[in-house]
Amino acid sequence: MKPPEVLYTERLILRPPRISDAAPIFHAYAQDTEVTRYVIWEPHRNVQETERFVVDCVRAWEGDVKFPWVITWREADEPVGMVEMRINGFKADVGYVVARPFWGRGVVTEALRPVVEWALGQESIYRVWALCDVENVGSARVLEKVGMQREGLLRRYSLHPNIDAEPRDCYCYAVVK
Repeated sequence: MKPPEVLYTERLILRPPRISDAAPIFHAYAQDTEVTRYVIWEPHRNVQETERFVVDCVRAWEGDVKFPWVITWREADEPVGMVEMRINGFKADVGYVVARPFWGRGVVTEALRPVVEWALGQESIYRVWALCDVENVGSARVLEKVGMQREGLLRRYSLHPNIDAEPRDCYCYAVVK
């Protein structure tokens, strides 16, 4: 089961990544220590690191588990962030990142909504979920805006290397059918 390669919203286009996206992704957010604060990867040190990441994202679409989309504005084909969905049997989990100039503008909520809706529209998917660091208030708001409910606290669950070398507490959010 594969989701649509391209998803359209009122202001955005979500599309599979291209190798040519590496430099724009690096400059927009992959090297930004504020953007990467709550993610599970360290800021990229150079564009070559981002190129390797993008190659992995392009290859992911060849399989049937991991589906990363680049977020672009409808009027400009420049990456401003990414959304990824990973399918695991009857569940799908999602993650996202967006460049700092677009924080607080509803970009992630708008990009995530069609991904969640597509997943829940599949007969075999019953649960869409995500994690966020307990301090990441903005991410928690996004998850709630797309219909997820906080299910609980996962203590010492996830490594966020840009905050601490020790596992951090995370909230688990989900929407089910």
